[in-house]
Amino acid sequence: MVSYHAVQSSNAQISTLIPGRLTAVFAGGTSGLGEYTLKSFAKYVAEPRIYFIGRSQEAADRIVKECQVLNPRGEYIFLKKELSLVQNVDEVCQEIMDREGPDGYINLLFVSQAMAYNTTVTSEGFMLPIALVIYSRFRFIINLLPLLNRATALRRVISVFLGGREGPVDIDDLNFKDGLSKPIKFRDQALSMMTLSMEVLAEQNPGVGFIHTAPGSVKSGIFREPGLINGTLRFLSWLALMLGYNLTPEEAGDRHLYYATSARYPSKAGAKSDVQVVPLCEGVDVSEGTDQSVGSGVYTPGPDGESWATDKVKECLARMREDGVPAKVWEYIEGEFVRTTGRVKIEARLETSA
Repeated sequence: MVSYHAVQSSNAQISTLIPGRLTAVFAGGTSGLGEYTLKSFAKYVAEPRIYFIGRSQEAADRIVKECQVLNPRGEYIFLKKELSLVQNVDEVCQEIMDREGPDGYINLLFVSQAMAYNTTVTSEGFMLPIALVIYSRFRFIINLLPLLNRATALRRVISVFLGGREGPVDIDDLNFKDGLSKPIKFRDQALSMMTLSMEVLAEQNPGVGFIHTAPGSVKSGIFREPGLINGTLRFLSWLALMLGYNLTPEEAGDRHLYYATSARYPSKAGAKSDVQVVPLCEGVDVSEGTDQSVGSGVYTPGPDGESWATDKVKECLARMREDGVPAKVWEYIEGEFVRTTGRVKIEARLETSA
């Protein structure tokens, strides 16, 4: 277990060991883990430049004011957008690229936009939960990877879901034609699509670290929709809180900042990537990755910072790698991007930012 004291000690070194401007993008940053980690980033980074995207202008105004108190040297840029559509994600990413210009960079991409049980189908043909968790998140990732690869200090992608609890993927049902009628299958497959796609991207981008977290019970608005299933999930979250299986918002944000900055979760290239990170604290080692090798470049830390994958999950993921599932999943996702937008990803324009 990585103690909270070790997390705080590591975070306290960020501004000294990685001085100057660090740029982060938070998709889904106006509530929950996105908001908590955004505030930790503002607090501990010397000169934070933060883009955060969401739907609530009221929440954004509050967060900007709070961040300005935490760190008046920071720049906090809210971009209002509904993120369930891939086309909308492209518009936001284009604006970020234009603002950053040809020499701009991103150090951290944090994606946490989500919706629990909901049967709505978007205009692009995706069920709303899977549109947000898979297509919206990975559209951000592949659009902004060029800016991540350009950074000289930190290159991390963090996706908040339930890493370490992956399950079988039905290659003949990657569009979830059963809908949400089989919630366990839906969850297990979506989790695996997340982790396996990260593994594909880590191979293609060995200088970027990819992290799929399972944060535990943390206050958020993901179960705010009405209905029996969401009501049950709200009750289970409350029960976890009462039993002590929870993190405060501050600790949750601090731990996710630690995932973003510590040498415990290196990219696949590791030390060869030649980027600044916070060195390991005494008694803390490099983490085991999703392929069971140390420092693999893709990680699924649980609430205590350790790999959350059970032996059953490790065996399941290993079988799917042997069967070529990661490449098939990623090919399918790219195909859906082409179907909805006509292109695999957007490209940065040549002009400089205004």
